[in-house]
Amino acid sequence: MLRTPRALLLDFGGVLADAPPPPPNPPELVQRLFRLVDGVVPAEQIARDLTSGAHAYGLWRDEESAGEHPVELEHRQVWARFVTGGWPAPARAAVDREATPLAYAWAWHPEWALRPGIRDALAAAARAGLPLAIVSNTICGAAPRDFLAAAGLGTLFTAQLYSDEAGLRKPNPEFARLAARALGLPVGDCWFVGDSRHRDVACARRAGAGAAVLMRSPRTDREEPLPGIAPDAVVEDGHGLLALLHEAGVTDPAG
Repeated sequence: MLRTPRALLLDFGGVLADAPPPPPNPPELVQRLFRLVDGVVPAEQIARDLTSGAHAYGLWRDEESAGEHPVELEHRQVWARFVTGGWPAPARAAVDREATPLAYAWAWHPEWALRPGIRDALAAAARAGLPLAIVSNTICGAAPRDFLAAAGLGTLFTAQLYSDEAGLRKPNPEFARLAARALGLPVGDCWFVGDSRHRDVACARRAGAGAAVLMRSPRTDREEPLPGIAPDAVVEDGHGLLALLHEAGVTDPAG
């Protein structure tokens, strides 16, 4: 049986919400960029550069996350480094000025949906007095923050920490410690719930979290094994997390 948590640190994608993989070059974003640069860069090239940029950014994330203390890039750096490098100077400058709203548009997934049972699990944890914090790698944290607000869940979280705002990326242990400090608790009193062994479980272990809980998602099943890194528990979804909390002695006064 796991030690009773005093707080939960949760990933966003794969834990709170999930969606089918989006296209790397959403048509509406391509057209937005085309209008922004006054047609100087053809729409076909913008689509190609978004696709190649998403791939290059993904490779950079994997390489960066393999280090001991990975960091996140600013929105302007992402666009300049991975997408607009070969564009004319006026087009690069136009994107640079709009880097954050463009990052939001790239991050937003219209098909995001809450994971099964997660609403009940979060509500029960909150009623039991467990502070909740999000610790998530993302190109633009404002997008998941707005999704959770629209879903009626935003107020349940004491803190929402996203990599683009914190300048840190999981599995950097300081990211989890930063979230625990935002809750006013030692990280050892917190469960860390994520869907990636390489990002979440490794972050929990490095930070000294009280427990590393792996919630399975399509990404979980695509990951290569990580020698020496294993979760303390594995759950399928929010229903499984709620059951695990009950097993650990977390009592919902409304349950």
